[in-house]
Amino acid sequence: MVKIKFLGHAAFEIEGSKRILIDPFLTGNPAAAAKPEDFDRVDLILVTHMHGDHVGDAVKIAQKTGAKIVAMYDIANYLVEKNRGITTIGMNYGPTEIDGVKIVQVPAWHSSGADENFMVGNACGYIVEIDGVTIYHAGDTYVFKDMELFAELYGIDVALLPIGGHFTMGPKEAAKAVELLKPKYVIPMHYNTWPPIAQDPEKFKKLVGDKAEVIILKPGETFEL
Repeated sequence: MVKIKFLGHAAFEIEGSKRILIDPFLTGNPAAAAKPEDFDRVDLILVTHMHGDHVGDAVKIAQKTGAKIVAMYDIANYLVEKNRGITTIGMNYGPTEIDGVKIVQVPAWHSSGADENFMVGNACGYIVEIDGVTIYHAGDTYVFKDMELFAELYGIDVALLPIGGHFTMGPKEAAKAVELLKPKYVIPMHYNTWPPIAQDPEKFKKLVGDKAEVIILKPGETFEL
């Protein structure tokens, strides 16, 4: 059994044979359903890009738990150079396997934050296969045609898609992404954290129709499969 827990905004905890966090933005997140101190055991932390609402508490949790931070190569190098007591694994758009978890880093159409007036790395999404379940976390992105390839190559069971608009896809575009990705289930994210990304997830669900089963999670709720 694999459990997917929505932690608020774009942060998720995936728990199976390994415990994985994706974009653990908890401190300063008005929708957060957890605190960094709540995590005693984490195996991997996946970071989609360097914006503060995504890299979030990755370093703090990694320092506490010994989790490996997986990120775009440039981001991984940057984080390990700036912070003591962490281990990072840099990737660059492709597949790998880390501690028995299959991970594919895939493109995302977005920027990747800045520090000291320099951009750091590129934005990405992740396709994670754990215990026979394939989960796609899109990160921050607009819809793009290459999503069809993700469906063809990997077969998506669960898609975690932003629907907030303004910085990412809105409901209309995310519904098109569902059509391209062909997942069994889709969980909307990156909405209602702040006014610019206010959306009604029921509108998204209606737009998706019978293309997939839409699972609307409140922060702190879990989907099991």
